[in-house]
Amino acid sequence: MRLDPETTSSNGTQSHANGSTLAKQKNGVVAPTANGHSSPLLSPTNSKATPYQNGHSTSVVMKPQSSFYGHDREEVIRLLIQGLGDLGYQNAANILSQESGYEVESPAVASFREAILQGRWSEAESLLFGTGSEADGGGVHISNGAWHNPKGLRLAEQADADNMKFNIREQKYLELLENEDTSSAMMVLRHQLQPLHHETSRLGFLSNLLPCSSAEEVRKEAHWDGAHGSSRQHLLQDLSKWVSPSIMIPEHRLAVLLDQVKQSQIARCLYHNPSTSPSLFADHMCDRSQFPLQTLVELHTSDGEVYCVSFSHDGGRLAAGGSDNNIYIYDTNTWAILRTLSEHTAAVAFLSWSPDDSRIISCSQDHTARVWDTNTGRRVFEINHHCGPVTTACWAPDGQTLVTGSLDKKHQLCLWGLHGRPAKNWDLDYRIQGCAISPNGQRMVTISSEKQITIYDFASKEKHEIYSMLLRSKMSCVSISRDSKYLLVNLAEDEVQLIDIETAEIVRRFLGQRQQTFVIRSCFGGADENLIISGSEDSRIYIWHKENGTLIETLEGHEKGCVNAVAWNPTDPGMFASAGDDGTMVKRIEREPITTKSQFALFIISN
Repeated sequence: MRLDPETTSSNGTQSHANGSTLAKQKNGVVAPTANGHSSPLLSPTNSKATPYQNGHSTSVVMKPQSSFYGHDREEVIRLLIQGLGDLGYQNAANILSQESGYEVESPAVASFREAILQGRWSEAESLLFGTGSEADGGGVHISNGAWHNPKGLRLAEQADADNMKFNIREQKYLELLENEDTSSAMMVLRHQLQPLHHETSRLGFLSNLLPCSSAEEVRKEAHWDGAHGSSRQHLLQDLSKWVSPSIMIPEHRLAVLLDQVKQSQIARCLYHNPSTSPSLFADHMCDRSQFPLQTLVELHTSDGEVYCVSFSHDGGRLAAGGSDNNIYIYDTNTWAILRTLSEHTAAVAFLSWSPDDSRIISCSQDHTARVWDTNTGRRVFEINHHCGPVTTACWAPDGQTLVTGSLDKKHQLCLWGLHGRPAKNWDLDYRIQGCAISPNGQRMVTISSEKQITIYDFASKEKHEIYSMLLRSKMSCVSISRDSKYLLVNLAEDEVQLIDIETAEIVRRFLGQRQQTFVIRSCFGGADENLIISGSEDSRIYIWHKENGTLIETLEGHEKGCVNAVAWNPTDPGMFASAGDDGTMVKRIEREPITTKSQFALFIISN
C-alpha cells in the first residue's frame, strides 16, 4: 500500500554539617543531637518525619572514613537505612543509624516534608527558602519546639526557586477552591501566584477554575485528585528533585539504583527477551537460541496482499486484513480461523482491538470504518462520516470512545462514542496518516501526510493541541510505548525514530530497513518492550535493541514484495507475526501451513 502522495496543504502550527554535638542519655546510649539539643531516634525513612541530621555522625567515636569498595561509606549507609525503612524494617534501620552514626535526613528536611504533607504552606516555604536569619547554611535552630532553617535547604544547582514557589502556591490555591473559599483563592492567585510571572497560559488555566461551583468540579476540571488524594505527595516528590540530594535523598533511591543496574545489564544484552526480571545475584546475558527466530507457521488464507496485522491484548487471537477487503481472526493456539468479517468494498488498511478485546475496528480505503463484535462477528456500527480513505483508528484506554483518522480533506480526525455517534471533530488543515492514544490516557499523537506530528492533551475536556513538530520526510505509522513515554514512527527515508512524547526529543534512530514508497508499520516488541521491529520494502524483517539502537537481526521469510506490518504478541514474548505482499512459500520449522489456498503470506515467528 503506497504512502499518500505529496500535497500542498498547510502544515498547521509548529513547535518545536553542619556540625552537631552529642548528648548522652542516663542509660549511656548516645542520642543524636542538633546544635546542642538532643533528639530522639525515630524512623529514618523518607516517608516519616524524623529529626535526623544530614548524614552527620552521632557516635562518640567515629570509625575511620574508609570507602566501601570504592563507594562513599556515608552514602552507602544512608541508602541502606532508607532502604530498610522502605522494606518495612524500621527497627533494623534505627539500629543501623545508631551503630553507624548516620541519619537519612536533617530535622529541617523532616519538618519540610511534614509541612507539605500537612498543608502548612507558609511554614513549608520558610523551611525550603529560609527565614532570613543568620545561620550556617545547613544548620537548624529550635524555637518554641519547631525546627527552623534560617537560610533554607540547600537546593540543587539547576533549581528554579520561583517555579518551586509557584508549585507550592498552586497547590494552596487549588485546595482553597476545593474548600469553596473562593475569596482566599483569588487573593492567592493575585498576590502570590501572579507576581512570580509564571507562564501566562498556566495562570489563565488556574483563573478559569474560579467559577467552579463544587469541590468535585474543581478536581475534575483541574485533573487533580484533591488534598486528600495523592496531590501533596506528588508535590513533595516534584519539589524534592530540586533539593540537593545530599540533603534530601530522593525517595526509594536504593530501589531506583537497583533498577538502573538491571536496565544497564539489559541494555548490554542484545537478545534480552525473558518474561521475568533479571536476578540481582548474577550478571545477566540472554542466549540467541532463546530469541524468536524460527518460522512457526505460515497462513495463506486469501487472495492479495496483507496490509495490517494485530494481536488481541490477551494474546489469544490475531487479526489480519488486506487487499481482498476481508478481516480474518485466528486462534493463536490452533491457528484456526475463528471469524471472517466481510463487508468492506475496498482494502482493509488498519485494525485496532478495543481494550477488553470484545470489539475491533477496521479502517478501509472504501472511506468507511466498521466496529465489529469479535465474539459473534456481527457489525456493531459503521462510520461513513469520512470522504476519503480511513487510514487509522485508536481506542481510549477506558474503551468508551475511539478516534478515527482519514486522508479526507474535510473530516480528518473524529472522536466517536460506542454507539457510532460523533463526539468531536477536530478542525485541521492537514490529513491524518496515523494516530495513537497513550495507555495512560493523557496524550494522543497524530501523524499527517504533510510530515507533521501533533501531540494533543487527550485527558482535557477540549482535547486541545499541545505542540506539533515537522519531520524531514513522510511518516507511515505511529505507536506509543506501554509506559506512555515514547512514540515510534516510520519515516520514508529508511529510518525508524523513537521520540520522547513530552519533550519532542529524538531519543534514538534505527537504521537498516528500506522504506521509500509504501506504508510500513513497526512496533515495540519483547517482554519489556526493549526491542523495535519493523517490516521493509526489501522483503525482510528488522529487529533492533531499543536501548542502544543495535540492529540485532535481519530475518528472511517473505520472498518478494514488502513486509507491510509486524505485531508482537503482548502476552508471549517468544512470538511475533509479520504480514506482506508475497505469494511464495517459506520453510516451516515446526508446523505445516494452515492452508495453501492463495497468494498472500502471514508468518508467525517463534522461539
